[in-house]
Amino acid sequence: MRILLVEDDKNIAGFIKKGLTEENYAVDVFYDGEDGAYWAKENDYDLIILDIMLPKKDGIEVCKEIRRKNIITPIIMLTAKDTIEDKIKGLDEGADDYLTKPFSFEELLARVRALLRRTQKYKTKTLKVADLELDPAMRKVTRAGKEITLTGKEYALLEYMMRNKERVLTEVMIIEHIWDINYDPMTNVVNVYIHHLRQKIDKGFEKKLIYTIRGSGYVIKEGDKNI
Repeated sequence: MRILLVEDDKNIAGFIKKGLTEENYAVDVFYDGEDGAYWAKENDYDLIILDIMLPKKDGIEVCKEIRRKNIITPIIMLTAKDTIEDKIKGLDEGADDYLTKPFSFEELLARVRALLRRTQKYKTKTLKVADLELDPAMRKVTRAGKEITLTGKEYALLEYMMRNKERVLTEVMIIEHIWDINYDPMTNVVNVYIHHLRQKIDKGFEKKLIYTIRGSGYVIKEGDKNI
């Protein structure tokens, strides 16, 4: 899942990004409200973490601007202020949650997970393609009852593909969802990770599930089904 973080304090931004990246989220970071508002409207994020005290455009205005565009991405607002009035203002302008600095990363992570669980797209029901199963709640993957160990990026890629089963995903779609904005487009990282997944998901099984659609992208589907 991809998160937009807008925070002008680079130490705090680095701390949050490091923690979220270690939890296998792709994180784009911007340091002022104008950039934050622009990228929130340009990209499809799963969640936005937005500081209130930002240069160029404050977080409340950014939140209002995002909601005026009918973007319903969950927003967590961060602030050093702890007054009821500030919290009410942020929530009234469209924020979904509010966290006062200083905070522990564990609390932020819990709130991130809670908001993502609320969205229809990321319900924690088990995903299935043929005999391949992925349990988002337990982060467990099995095929034919045998557990498969995946790295963070392999898991993120497989989950994205399974949530879009039988749909051809282009490299651009995969990159934008799994990797952050600093991805180097000259690398063949998507192809490499697809190869890794095939080795773990399809190798040793008669029915293959992961397919390359030449000139288009990749798809996961039951082998006897057309796209």
